[in-house]
Amino acid sequence: MSNTRIERDSMGELHVPEQALYGAQTQRAVDNFPISHQRMPAQFIRALILAKAAAAKANVELKQLSESQGKAIVDAAQGLLEGDFMQHFPVDIFQTGSGTSSNMNANEVIATLASRLLGEPVNPNDHVNCGQSSNDIIPTTIHVSAALGLHEQLLPALVHLVQVIERKAVEVHPFIKTGRTHLMDAMPVRMSQVLEGWAQQLKANIGHLQDLLPSLQSLAQGGTAVGTGINAHPQFAAGFSRQLSSLTQVQFTPGKNLFALIGSQDTAVAVSGQLKASAVTLMKIANDLRWMNSGPLAGLGEIELEGLQPGSSIMPGKVNPVIPEATAMVAAQVIGNDTTITVAGQSGNFELNVMLPIIAQNLLSSIELLANSSRLLADKAIASFKVNEPKLKEALSRNPILVTALNPIIGYQKAAEIAKTAYKQGRPVIDVALEHTDLSRSQLEILLDPEKLTAGGV
Repeated sequence: MSNTRIERDSMGELHVPEQALYGAQTQRAVDNFPISHQRMPAQFIRALILAKAAAAKANVELKQLSESQGKAIVDAAQGLLEGDFMQHFPVDIFQTGSGTSSNMNANEVIATLASRLLGEPVNPNDHVNCGQSSNDIIPTTIHVSAALGLHEQLLPALVHLVQVIERKAVEVHPFIKTGRTHLMDAMPVRMSQVLEGWAQQLKANIGHLQDLLPSLQSLAQGGTAVGTGINAHPQFAAGFSRQLSSLTQVQFTPGKNLFALIGSQDTAVAVSGQLKASAVTLMKIANDLRWMNSGPLAGLGEIELEGLQPGSSIMPGKVNPVIPEATAMVAAQVIGNDTTITVAGQSGNFELNVMLPIIAQNLLSSIELLANSSRLLADKAIASFKVNEPKLKEALSRNPILVTALNPIIGYQKAAEIAKTAYKQGRPVIDVALEHTDLSRSQLEILLDPEKLTAGGV
């Protein structure tokens, strides 16, 4: 075969592309798994490379590697991270369930580069993989990549979304709109109260995600094949976590029980569940925006979202709520990702979960999708929408549910009769109430004042 070289592993010889940095085990995985043509996420590969650098540093400290070998591995890892490293990681997501193929891919690539730097062979298994097994490095990498994704992407994006919503709430506080339950007219609410409700939902999601960070930052590293720590220095787990914390500026710690962290993916399942909850919140906000923006003539028309692109290939002038729609699709995808992770989390058979790559893929996909859509929702939908005050006032003036405020005075039954009459005749409830009660117009204006009704109380 032209443009290839011969590489060898424990199973024999294999042709590998001549310029590839990886070796035989990676090539076997490329040949064996032509399934999705999707590679492991870049955030996962980045975390795996960082883990290899941290392991090398810890092993040098523990005299398991020479200083020159350790430095070559660290320099190779850092060089990869500074360039287009993904070109060297071709293994499909749908591979061996332990992620061994991706682990060996990293070992081989880093070993090739480290050997060039050192001028003598650096072995992928004996040196780059020193003190490790795929069975602890891949669960560790799932935790590390997800923790970095939360710290660097999702939590800042959600905080930004909350801040934008709270600023908008101040801006729209003077506006009062018809509240809706069951999609039907209900008591009035301030526009600011609607937005403050969204902000509180998001704050709760942020708090729940933050609560999960200590578990996510607790690592399986040091457990090696089954949790016993075979072939790893007794102090390797602590040294690894210390070095990784230094490299990432995120505090990682050795797991309290390595059997649990290798045999299960309960933390990933819990994090995914909270990502799903966050997706549900975004879906609610997106749909509220779509409903309030609906129209502009035949819908609610309470707000006008920023026009971003033509909405139809056939209907001129049509503009659609594209950012809320995209956000709703993200939410649907994240909910689906969580279902996959739930099923995958059940595959912790005895001492190892064997669906690790798909857990990593879906977890990191959810984090990235939620982060990106949260920023778009903040900046291109919530920050820029305009309130249609005339439409709000028109609906409020004809809202028969305002009669609820008269319940303590005239009773529920009488109030219901007034509401039905007002609705049937299409008249303001204050006019009908004036005809059917002994209350004066001035009394009714006070009792039915929408601004007063948004404050609650009797």
